[in-house]
This record gives sequence, structure tokens and C-alpha cells, in this order.
Amino acid sequence: MTGCAMILENERKKVVEFGKNLSISGLCRGTSGNLSIYDPSCGYIAISPSGMDYMTLEPEDITVIDLDGNVIEGSRRPSSEWSMHAEFYKNKPGVRSIIHTHSVFCTTFSVLGMPIRAVHFAIGAAGTGEIPCAPYVLFGTKELGEAAVKACRNSNAVLLKNHGIVCCGKDIGSAYSLASNLEYVAELQYRAMSIGTPQYISDADLAKVLEKFASYGQ
Repeated sequence: MTGCAMILENERKKVVEFGKNLSISGLCRGTSGNLSIYDPSCGYIAISPSGMDYMTLEPEDITVIDLDGNVIEGSRRPSSEWSMHAEFYKNKPGVRSIIHTHSVFCTTFSVLGMPIRAVHFAIGAAGTGEIPCAPYVLFGTKELGEAAVKACRNSNAVLLKNHGIVCCGKDIGSAYSLASNLEYVAELQYRAMSIGTPQYISDADLAKVLEKFASYGQ
């Protein structure tokens, strides 16, 4: 594509950038996980390719698809979880980016089928005081996306049983920040449960946290 403009060029560059960030931070190991950006003006998704090392990605490697999975531009196969991304974009207005990871502590709670709870106010970034866990469904299927969206409800994140976590954002930066924050909260919950009984933030205090997060940031 040298010498000609790519569809969703800026979005593809951001997917490459944040894919590298996921790898460097340890939120994604090897070729696990996937990430995307959605442009509702054209109905296209820029999504990471299937089974490629994030550190080797170039914008040309990022596939552009529509909400039905049709490849609009790109020579790489899109992530096997493209249909899950599409389900979120179809059903959660305002979501413009999705990051799915197998980060260790979040995935630990998904293996337990246990929600991540309000052990720290950082959970407020998800717009809820509890990250629910969707039932187990085979990866790479439309049914997985449907189950994840249903379990997610009003949250910006959901655990996938025996699989990982999905984080939604108004842009890729907020989706990445949420994935990072929830891994931190999950680690705190794990460590607290290892030595005692966690003390959760009360509903009344959590309501104040969520109010603060509604206007947090620039």
C-alpha cells in the first residue's frame, strides 16, 4: 500500500501503538488478546490480525472489516474474536474501542467464575462496582460475543469465564487504561483474598466514586 492512502489509517496506527503497549506492559503475552477501533461514520472496524506478535505489527497488518466481518482492506486474517468486537459495537452505543486480554489476575477470577469487586476505587473507571463474569463459551464464536454483551450490562468491562477480560472505551486510550486499572484491582483482590477477607467499598461510598468518575479526566 506504499504510496496510497489506507482506509482508517490513523486508527490502524493506533492499534499498532497500543498493541505494542499491551505486550510491553504484560497485559498480553505472546500473540494472545486482541484490540480494535470502530468508526461509526463508515461502519468499519480496524482490528488486530490473528496470531501475530504485537511487536512486529505495522499499520498495513491491521485489517479493516465491517460489522459483518467482511474484509474491506488488508491482507491479514482479522482476529478470531472479530465477531465479539462487532457484537459490542452493535449493542453498546458510545463504545469506540475494545481491548481483550488474558491478563493474569483478571483471568484468574474468570477461571474462578468470580466477579472483580470494589476493593479499590479504581474500579469506578468501569462505570460499575463489580465486573461480572459471562458464562463459558467457545472462543472465536458469535455466541461468545452475545454472552459477553449480555453479561456486561451497563459495565464497561466483562470477564469471560475461563478465558480473559473485555474492556470497552470511548477511544483506545480509555480502553487501554481500563484494562490496566482492572488488572491492578484484580491483583489487589487476589492478594487480599490470599491473606484474609477483603473489605469492599460500600454501596453508598461507591455511588460517590462513580459520580466522581463520571467527570474524571480532561
